[in-house]
Amino acid sequence: MKFSTRSRYALRLMAELARCAPGKPLSLKEISERQQLSLKYLEQIVTPLARAGLVKSERGSQGGYHLVKAPSEYTAGEILRAIEGSVAPIPCLESEVNVCPLCDQCFTLPFWTGLDEVINRYMDSVTLADLSGGLSDGQAPAAGCVPKK
Repeated sequence: MKFSTRSRYALRLMAELARCAPGKPLSLKEISERQQLSLKYLEQIVTPLARAGLVKSERGSQGGYHLVKAPSEYTAGEILRAIEGSVAPIPCLESEVNVCPLCDQCFTLPFWTGLDEVINRYMDSVTLADLSGGLSDGQAPAAGCVPKK
């Protein structure tokens, strides 16, 4: 299973917002510069996050986006679902009721159901506070992260 670039960037955007003072708006331009991401792409990503009620925009010269709740109250799962929709590994698990006509005779369905449960449990166990606490200003990158030269 692969997550889209939009999902990866959404987590980075939300982590940047989490590192700001509560209620203090941060412009997408500033996030773009800090994370070295395209401003145009961030504009597309923030729309579903706002639609899902995860961020709120403030207009004006000091405007930008801010979180609507504490970083510890967000999960990676809810952020990813706001961007991707379902993260089920197979289409027949995308809704609460499996409508696949072959589900009663599918030998592999328990495997896919188990994988779906593990993925969702893990995504919902990681908070935005966990994600945003990884690097503070001046701190070295996490192990396995090679900084750009």
